[in-house]
Amino acid sequence: MLQQLPQYELAAVATTRRATADAAAAEFNVPSAYDNFSELVQQSDVDLVVVNTRAPEHFVVAQAAIDAGKHVYCEWPLTTNTIDSTTLLDAASQAGIRHAVGLQRRMAASSRYLRELLEEGYVGQVRSLHLHVSEPTFYRQRADVLAFTAPGENFSSVLSIYGGHFLDMLFWISGWPNEIVAVTTSQFDEVTLTGTNEVIPSSAPDQLLISGTYTSGAVLSVHVEGGKRNGFGVRLEITGTDGDLRLTYGEAFSNTRDGRIEGTQGERQPMVELAIPERLQWAPQLKMGGSVRELGNLYAALAADMAAGTSNAPTFADALPMHQFLDLVEESSKTGRRAIWNSKLDSSINAT
Repeated sequence: MLQQLPQYELAAVATTRRATADAAAAEFNVPSAYDNFSELVQQSDVDLVVVNTRAPEHFVVAQAAIDAGKHVYCEWPLTTNTIDSTTLLDAASQAGIRHAVGLQRRMAASSRYLRELLEEGYVGQVRSLHLHVSEPTFYRQRADVLAFTAPGENFSSVLSIYGGHFLDMLFWISGWPNEIVAVTTSQFDEVTLTGTNEVIPSSAPDQLLISGTYTSGAVLSVHVEGGKRNGFGVRLEITGTDGDLRLTYGEAFSNTRDGRIEGTQGERQPMVELAIPERLQWAPQLKMGGSVRELGNLYAALAADMAAGTSNAPTFADALPMHQFLDLVEESSKTGRRAIWNSKLDSSINAT
């Protein structure tokens, strides 16, 4: 994907094994290959380090890149916990480098158009928001490469990955709720790895339920579930005083097209598809599906931010409140109590 963006040139690649690093360099015509990240971050012509490892390795790689004075893009989750994420944000701010996090769902043209529609008053005052996200992969049988998703401490669960991505999209569109009550649970205490038939314990949550309220009086309901056998995907419904909007995806990721937006105004009217303006595709040259194009939009925004000093790509400062919010979700689930959310970083005006 990066090779289709004229703003970027691949200068180096690193993996944990020389053979795989050399193979990746050969496949994508990358000049330098390393079997450790420490050498890559020291390469003089590397301006931006992309941290594309498993979540438990994010912190050490990103910190090394910051220490080397490089700009950093890190996939979501930023780290496996809020403390380390705070440390990275502080380090990046003190170093004066550009930083971005892979919360690309907000960068989809459909997400940005949905936000525009709310800002323009398409539905009137928002009354309710309902988000349902489901996926088939996090089931009691998983591929061997997903063994790292079973331990809860790896922060690589349905709650952290799918919840983090789509809650960020939702709250970027609507603003943050001010009160929530949440339930998380793990329905699969054990996971069988399909390649070896090894059975490993699982402590990562695979179900998330949230209900909440906004300061405006709007209400929120969220259900994120892993291991759904059929009928999985994404559905966001927004009800207002004057109309309704719906955003759907056939799958949570790996979509061949952008999200589908439907809407209507008035009373008892049929929902109709709303065309998403092409101007919202910031990487129009990408000849790939919707899930890749939204990531392309993020990289295009980051390149523009680095060149012009703008702030359109999500940063570590956007990742931190999501880590804090998911901590609050876990706390509410453990205590069974309603929790108050106070985000000072909320810039949306749509539902709050």
